[in-house]
Amino acid sequence: MDDRVIRKTKTKTVATPAPPQHRFRSALRREIPRWKAVFFGALCIAICGGIWWYLTRGEIVEERMINKYALPSPAETFADLRGLWIDGELTRNAIASLIRVTLGFALAAVLGIPLGILCGSYPWVKSFLAPVTIFGRNIPIAALIPLTYSFFGTGEYQKMMFIFIACVAFIIDDTATAIGDVSSRYIDTAYTLGANQWQIISKVIFPLALPNIFNSLRLLFGLAFGYIMLVESVTDAKTSGGLGFIILTSQRLSFPGWIILILLIIPILALAIDRALFWIQKELFPYQYGGSGVLRRGVGICLHCVEDIKFLFCKPVDYNTVNPPQLAAAPVPENTRSKPS
Repeated sequence: MDDRVIRKTKTKTVATPAPPQHRFRSALRREIPRWKAVFFGALCIAICGGIWWYLTRGEIVEERMINKYALPSPAETFADLRGLWIDGELTRNAIASLIRVTLGFALAAVLGIPLGILCGSYPWVKSFLAPVTIFGRNIPIAALIPLTYSFFGTGEYQKMMFIFIACVAFIIDDTATAIGDVSSRYIDTAYTLGANQWQIISKVIFPLALPNIFNSLRLLFGLAFGYIMLVESVTDAKTSGGLGFIILTSQRLSFPGWIILILLIIPILALAIDRALFWIQKELFPYQYGGSGVLRRGVGICLHCVEDIKFLFCKPVDYNTVNPPQLAAAPVPENTRSKPS
């Protein structure tokens, strides 16, 4: 009976056979070792590189399956890396693109997070901003380019505002969702302890929703880094071109190797930024993402230092020095007064 499940009913005991164990069942959703993950990733890269080499092999144009002006071979592509690095000013343009994305996204976060907190806390605010968020989340991003050119020109300010407009609606909606996912039992407990609405939002709801808000910001930053390629196709003499401008210039000058190198560099750079943000996320919220908590302890020390500095200028009230109001002496009943002997 070791391979059967015994089920008792009101009338009799029935022996039901256990469900058969499929031989591949143990492999479903099971974590694999780190070396296996690296191996399969490297295998995928090798297969893609092999297909690329096979389609572009041959020195003579007639022997190649794809023309080298449409798709150069891996050797021809990486031979152009030095020219892209020096003549194309790869480092300066990559830094310019990153600064634009960071400034525009930071502005969107500064405005979007407080509005998202209000939307998640008060349904009437969410209903009021619903047309704006729905419009911002569903409008084609490319359609914003001529609009931003008309309002902000073609300089750095226009590129920053393009990232701001493209991301702020997503930040508001994701923040409101994270605030709404906080369990109501924490709010009820805070009300029981005598907290007001501002204290509940700032001390209870926002700290509990902050891990999900940060995770959403990390994912949206990767999308914003891709959006900047669209708006960098037009620049003026006072601004750096950026990675998107290199792609457009390479297309006009018939440098397909530069285009492929930029398309390879952008995901690598985006992945490096994402991994750095994920490390910060784990160290800030180790209770949810399994980090060591180094940054969380550092932030706690900084907050304690701020509180100590605040107490130097704002002395707390010492209730021991406050004289309590004098209580009036209650009259003593006649029958309890002591009589002289």
